[in-house]
Amino acid sequence: MNTTPNILTDFKPLTLQTKIAEAKAFFKENTYSHFPIVTHKKLIGLISEADVEGIYEEESVLEKYQYLIKNFFIEEHTNFLEILNAFAINETNIIPVVTKNQNYIGYYDLIDILHIYNNSPFLSNEGIIILLEKEIRDYSFSEICQIVESNNGKVLGIFISKTTASTVTITLKFNASEANEIIQSFRRYNYHVLSNHKEDFLLEELKDRTDYLQKYLNI
Repeated sequence: MNTTPNILTDFKPLTLQTKIAEAKAFFKENTYSHFPIVTHKKLIGLISEADVEGIYEEESVLEKYQYLIKNFFIEEHTNFLEILNAFAINETNIIPVVTKNQNYIGYYDLIDILHIYNNSPFLSNEGIIILLEKEIRDYSFSEICQIVESNNGKVLGIFISKTTASTVTITLKFNASEANEIIQSFRRYNYHVLSNHKEDFLLEELKDRTDYLQKYLNI
C-alpha cells in the first residue's frame, strides 16, 4: 500500500519558541494527542497534549520544557504495517514523517491510516474468516495457503493474531464455494478451528448426535 499521498501538512508544526498558551490553544481546537516540534526543518520531537495541559506558565516557551519532548517518527516510504505498529507502540494518533536526514515532511493521521486498512481487500472483500490454532513449532503459512488452494479456495489475507509460549493463533480470510472441505482439511492437518461457522458441517453433525444421545438417555 502506498501511503505517501496521505502525508498531511494541514497544520504547521510547533517550534521551540511556541508559547505554552499557543500550544494549549492548538490542542483545544484539534484532536491530536501529540504534535511535532520542528526547528530549521529538523524534527525535534513531539509534545503531548497531556504534558502541555500540565504546564501553568503560559507565557513560557516549549524550549524550556524539552525534557517533556518525546522522539518518535517514521521515514517516508515506510511500509504500511510498520506505520500501524508505530501508532500502537507510541499510543498516539499522529506520526511525523521525515526524510533520511531527519528533515520534517509532514504527518500521518491515524484515522486516515485506518481508512486505508479498512479499504484493503482483506477487510472490504467478502470472504470467510476463521481462527486457527496450532503448536508454534508446527504451523506454516505455506501449508495454510496450500490447504485452502488445494480445495479450490483463494486466500485473501492471513496474519498471526496471538502467540503464547507454545501455540499460535492465526486469522485467515478466504473465498471458497466449499468452505466445509477447507475447514475439515485444517482439522486433518491438526489445526484447531477456534471460530464457529455455519459452513462447518462437522459441528452440526456432532450437535445432532449429541441431541440424539440426550434424547435416548431421557427415554
